[in-house]
Amino acid sequence: MPFYRLKDLIKAIRACKTAADERAVIQKESAAIRTSFREENNDARHSNVAKLLYIHMLGYPAHFGQIECLKLVASNRFADKRLGYLGIMLLLDENQEVLTLVTNSLKNDMNHSNMYIVGLALCTLGNISSPEMARDLCAEVEKLLGSSNTYIRKKAALCAMRIIRKVPELQENFLSKAKALLSDRNHGVLLTATTLITEMCYRNSDTLITFRKAVPLLVRHLKSLVSAGFSPEHDVTGVTDPFLQVKILRLMRILGKGDAEASEAMNDILAQVATNTESSKNVGNSILYETVLTIMDIQSESGLRVLAINILGKFLTNRDNNIRYVALTTLNKTVSIDTNAVQRHRNIILDCLRDGDISIRRRALELSFALINETNVRVLTRELLAFLEVADNEFKQGMTTKICLAADRFAPNKRWHIDTVLRVLKLAGNYVREEILSNFIRLIAQTTDLNAYTVQKLYAALKADISQESLTLAGVWVIGEYGDILIKGGCFEEEELVKEVTEPDVIDLFESILAGPYANQITREYVLTALMKLTSRLKSVSVIQKIQSILEEYNTSIEVEIQQRAIEYTNLFKFEDIRSAVLERMPIPEIKEETSRPTDDSLSDHVGGFKNSGGSLLDLDGDGDGIVTDVKQSKTSENSQNTVDILTDIFGGGSSANSTPAQSNPKNDIMSLFNAGPTTTSNLIQNTPASNPLDSLISTTSPPTSSSTNDIMNIFGSSTNQIAPAQDIQSENPLNNIATSPASSSIGTNASEFIAYNKNGLKINLSPFKDQSNPNILNINVTFHNDGVGSTVQNLLFQAAVPKTQRLQMQPPSSTTIAPGAVVTQTIRVNVRLRLRIVYETSAGDKADEIAEFSGFPQDLW
Repeated sequence: MPFYRLKDLIKAIRACKTAADERAVIQKESAAIRTSFREENNDARHSNVAKLLYIHMLGYPAHFGQIECLKLVASNRFADKRLGYLGIMLLLDENQEVLTLVTNSLKNDMNHSNMYIVGLALCTLGNISSPEMARDLCAEVEKLLGSSNTYIRKKAALCAMRIIRKVPELQENFLSKAKALLSDRNHGVLLTATTLITEMCYRNSDTLITFRKAVPLLVRHLKSLVSAGFSPEHDVTGVTDPFLQVKILRLMRILGKGDAEASEAMNDILAQVATNTESSKNVGNSILYETVLTIMDIQSESGLRVLAINILGKFLTNRDNNIRYVALTTLNKTVSIDTNAVQRHRNIILDCLRDGDISIRRRALELSFALINETNVRVLTRELLAFLEVADNEFKQGMTTKICLAADRFAPNKRWHIDTVLRVLKLAGNYVREEILSNFIRLIAQTTDLNAYTVQKLYAALKADISQESLTLAGVWVIGEYGDILIKGGCFEEEELVKEVTEPDVIDLFESILAGPYANQITREYVLTALMKLTSRLKSVSVIQKIQSILEEYNTSIEVEIQQRAIEYTNLFKFEDIRSAVLERMPIPEIKEETSRPTDDSLSDHVGGFKNSGGSLLDLDGDGDGIVTDVKQSKTSENSQNTVDILTDIFGGGSSANSTPAQSNPKNDIMSLFNAGPTTTSNLIQNTPASNPLDSLISTTSPPTSSSTNDIMNIFGSSTNQIAPAQDIQSENPLNNIATSPASSSIGTNASEFIAYNKNGLKINLSPFKDQSNPNILNINVTFHNDGVGSTVQNLLFQAAVPKTQRLQMQPPSSTTIAPGAVVTQTIRVNVRLRLRIVYETSAGDKADEIAEFSGFPQDLW
């Protein structure tokens, strides 16, 4: 038997003990409802639709009741219409074809004399309106926006927002009515009007300019809410209408962003809200949070921004985890705007690192790294290292990377830098990224005056703990490289002389590493190479023989890489005349800001580097053949001289076919990897260093002498008096295939302009033309236009790369700063396919690092 009332159906479903019982009841009742619909039983339609909606909310199919909902809407009874519209909103969406049948009913009900029926129609349209319905009923909604009934005006404003979202071009129909609604005295109407205007401003910048004139009116509304006394109708825990206050603050944030005049009009009221709002309850905190966001988004006064950040600092002391999380997240976004103000709350932020909530710890950690600078690097790093000791494993890899990069950027001295990274390796050596380890070894190699201190510290660390892989790898490499300094001793550590280290002690340590439970293939590769290097550092014949016996043990290793190295190293003992030269200490690498180049796998067999798990070589010689990333942030003064070679692999990085083969001497073969052996010679560049096979990519040469200058000119088939002076040619790094900084002068006449880059208000045009003195050369005038609104481009760095078959010369820019509307020029001489890198900052605090490609010059130009 079917259930005649909704209550009976609910009781029956709740009485079911299993899901199968529930499905049986639902299926039986659905069948009865379908039968009733077919019989056109009008008396039971209301009850059937009500039961069907309950069934739908339980997740069972109820689509067969859509037409019955339309029939209820057509009824004259309010109860039927209410249930019918509810059914339409639940069972239909904007993609249903049945929806077209509702349009006429909605239009009729919008003109009904009963305001609640009008409200039902507006509510339905606002929930399920399709673009077609929005266009058909737009005029009705616009008319209702001017209704004398506040209930209808409120509903119509929300319905208008739905129409604007579906059909943005209809926005202009509601402009005048929306302005009028802002003057309404009813809080409900004012709330919906503010929501509607906010949506309109988001979608159209012209509308945003129009409503900026309403800022004084919004300020008056907000002021009346802040200064109003107790109002029972709008009071929420002692705060007058917090929902309206939040909406007005959001709209003010949109209107004030990027407009000084509007921001000025808001400053006083924002300060008043920030100081007078009670923060002991969540209602007040929500208003304060919106106030902070508004202050930080508009062009507010510096004192007001400090006040906003102090509010966030106060949030951090709140017991509510949600409030602390919101404060940390907001501070992360605002730290770049006013770092000094955020620094005042550093102690509270560091306390959050010990919070029990992992989300708060994560946000506090991000903020702590953002606060590090030259003045507080010691204090913050000490706190972060203390946290690293107890941090969850998921934090450790990111923390080790950021701590090491911060130390690299802000280290007060080299010894502190080495101590900090060493501490990281001790605490979380198993979570240190490969490039961080490579950077650390590079740092040690560069800091020659601290080699004795470093090797003794690493030796002591390895004696205490060999479980941290990165610590083991770093220690093994350094001891292998500077073992003779370790044996010599004489370095003071913590006011005590380091214990004397003998040659057998070093070998015993390496044996313990090989036999230990933490040794893997990479560790064994490092240890075998370090042992081989020690044969040229140590003097004891018995120790050298012991090393040889250890190597021979691995001649039959089942790991192919280990076996190959062991056999090669063992055979090297047969060549005593060259062994010491092959195992010489690696040269001090050049200091580079950043590198990110793949390694050449063919180098993996050489003693000069150690292969890692990914088959790449840890490059420690400064040639850029290893994986070393994000070592330092570049400085403006160094960018033009020692630029990051990030584009070397774009057109291939192998040996040039035109390069002269290396000498047959084994020493020269290996030393040539590190610019220590005889130099090879390019068929294009004479008398310049070219020991690396990547020299075929050179676009600029080393600092020119009188002879090399003429040779550089020969690249382009012209004499020195036909090109810019030799000192304009940048070439600190012989591996740079990126020519850094173009010229301010040009030769010839521009033929046409091509847009190579157009983002963030910076446009770069390239104007190619033939060189009058050499038809094989294409000159390119580069013109930088700052089209940004009120934002200055600073620290401009422009780079271009060409294939190894081409040559590229760039001269200095006329300026590295471009004021709004200004133009900066440069000249490139090339043969012609370009990949560009553009780095700059804006006075608004934005940074850009873009890679662009350009090959759009017509062939007839060159």
